[in-house]
Amino acid sequence: MNAQSKGFIQPYHSRLAVIFRLVDFLLIFSLLWVFVLLRGISFTSIYAVAAAVSCILFYIFSDIRKLYTTWRGGNILGEEIKNLCLVWVGVVFVEILIAFATKTSADYSRLVIVPWMFFVPVVLSLWRVLIRSIMNTLRKRGRNSRTVAIAGAGPFGLRLGEIIASSPYMGMRLIGFFDDFREKDTVITHGENSFEIRGNLDELVTWALAGKVDTIYIALSKKTDERIRELVEKLSDSSAFVYVVPDLYFLDLLNARWVNLEGISAVSVYESPHSGLNGWLKRSEDFLLGSLILLIIAFPMLIIALGVKLSSPGPVIFKQKRYGVKGEIVVWKFRTMSVCEDGDVIEQAHQNDPRVTTFGAFLRRTSLDELPQFINVLQGRMSIVGPRPHAVAHNEYYRKLIPGYMLRHRSKPGITGLAQVHGWRGETETIDKMENRVKDDIQYLRDWSLWLDIKIIFLTVFGKKARKNAH
Repeated sequence: MNAQSKGFIQPYHSRLAVIFRLVDFLLIFSLLWVFVLLRGISFTSIYAVAAAVSCILFYIFSDIRKLYTTWRGGNILGEEIKNLCLVWVGVVFVEILIAFATKTSADYSRLVIVPWMFFVPVVLSLWRVLIRSIMNTLRKRGRNSRTVAIAGAGPFGLRLGEIIASSPYMGMRLIGFFDDFREKDTVITHGENSFEIRGNLDELVTWALAGKVDTIYIALSKKTDERIRELVEKLSDSSAFVYVVPDLYFLDLLNARWVNLEGISAVSVYESPHSGLNGWLKRSEDFLLGSLILLIIAFPMLIIALGVKLSSPGPVIFKQKRYGVKGEIVVWKFRTMSVCEDGDVIEQAHQNDPRVTTFGAFLRRTSLDELPQFINVLQGRMSIVGPRPHAVAHNEYYRKLIPGYMLRHRSKPGITGLAQVHGWRGETETIDKMENRVKDDIQYLRDWSLWLDIKIIFLTVFGKKARKNAH
């Protein structure tokens, strides 16, 4: 289970992640400084810049590989070390490209840079092994751990128990569940874990007053609000730490996370993954890649425009209103039909559609009709990767039939997307096809990273499914 993805029980994880980042940055910087001193040369600004850029790249790539969310009791010599090495390889690769592009590679001593590049992942791995060994030793001695009880053995509580059981780094020892509707001393199996029912909620209060439990998580249904208030009031006489876990329904929604408004906590359930730093990274990706691609395709676009004009009467560019993040936008495409429909009722293109011109069929089959949308990308109205924009008429139709349909508009619409590389493009003559497309769109927003965007772009160009159902 991916406990971090929804972030509802992480009393220590965010702090540990910050500490790990800072220590990693310090080690990267310090190791370069040490190797410079060992060579008997001055630690000039060029080395300081190299270390700073490495830390920035390490920050970006570590988020892509989710480096700081994998150390929760997994194999330290396995997944985490592999991710760490992959992150550092990415950093080194980009650093080398930057050095050659700026013609500064000759300014660095190879006897400094080469050992530094080799020893950084070794040292970062060793210190992770060390800190984990120390924490495990402390927990074996009964230190750095807390006894935990969960009030409520329903789906909310069982999921919480599973997260605690799979996250030993938090130092929590689950002693069992307390529930008014479960028989005492029975065992419940959930996933790969088995949990014991210690008694009812009144017995939990007795345990807490006797000091037998350090931390209590109340994971009862929203329907039992009165029972929750009563339990909280009774537990106020104990020394136990008490947390109320919200209805886990929220955790399955888009980008659910905790936010703080001047001391008032709230759960964000509908929010774009492209806010804050992520938004800046996404926009930078679109601007840099979009500018480069437009330079490459400028001449082919002129040829295509001439082909559209000569093949059939009508405008070269087809403009249609679609939904974006902030309402309607105008999307540009090369015209592929003999008509330019943009009204309350629009018929989807289908196989052997008589409205599609001969040249238009070629453009649609090769997706070349989408090229003008790179102009939309530079305008900031679209993104290279994101949920494909639908006509306004189609949005109004499907939003009434598919729950959560409009969540796909929490991100800028894209020229390509996860649904497209999975083959969910073209006509959606049955509702299940649109449901699959929407499911992939929302999954993209949940899992977004720069690496995922790069993967989707690659599959759009070279994947077979991306050209499926193109007509």
